[in-house]
Amino acid sequence: MGINRLGGHVALVTGSGKNIGAAVAKLFAAEGAAVIVNGHSSKASVDAVVADIVGSGGKAIGVMADVGKPAEVERMVDEAKAAFGKVDIVVNNVGVRNRENLDEITVETWLETWNSNFHACYFIARLVAPMMREQNWGRLINMSGADGFSGAPNRPANVSAKAAMHGLSKALARELGPFGITCNTIGVGVINTDRDWSQYVAAEIESSIKKSVALGHMGEVEDIAEACLYLASDAGKYVTGHALHVNGGLYMA
Repeated sequence: MGINRLGGHVALVTGSGKNIGAAVAKLFAAEGAAVIVNGHSSKASVDAVVADIVGSGGKAIGVMADVGKPAEVERMVDEAKAAFGKVDIVVNNVGVRNRENLDEITVETWLETWNSNFHACYFIARLVAPMMREQNWGRLINMSGADGFSGAPNRPANVSAKAAMHGLSKALARELGPFGITCNTIGVGVINTDRDWSQYVAAEIESSIKKSVALGHMGEVEDIAEACLYLASDAGKYVTGHALHVNGGLYMA
């Protein structure tokens, strides 16, 4: 276990059945937070993260919900309140990464991407902000990506939605700051996650990373989790409206 930097708080981490989200959920629980582990497609993955947390002496529940749908978000927040009484930390981690250019992507796919990547941040914030205002404390963390700041070809829906996330972070930082609520963005770089690596050519990945990432290697999910902990804990209490880039020098603001 950690040193209880999040004791007494309740954290909702979306997309936390694996990879970055799972690392955030486990670290927050180790630091004393009660955690809502969220997933959409794999209940087994969500259950495994919950079991890991509970087995280590932490508190967690799993809630399956599509965060791109307002009704499901409302149900998820209601379940969180029923279990733990409140939600005062949110990490919006869900991200759909389409690889379709402007001519290929359909309107339906565009809207689905924006709902999951961007609108979900609004759907959740509007429901948890009243609880945060009431206790004069809260943390909203939006997980963007380096390409949301630098741009990237053939992913216009994802890149534009990720860019919009930081605009929302700054708007909410101004609006909610008087109530002790911070809102920040994390710009995630190239992270070593559990994915289908067969679609990539190993030599090309290594060459690309060495050319584009200043530190010359991929990051680990724990690097992102530690950044989230910094922003969620008292260590980051005077940081708001900020984009924290955790990318090894892939993008430098």
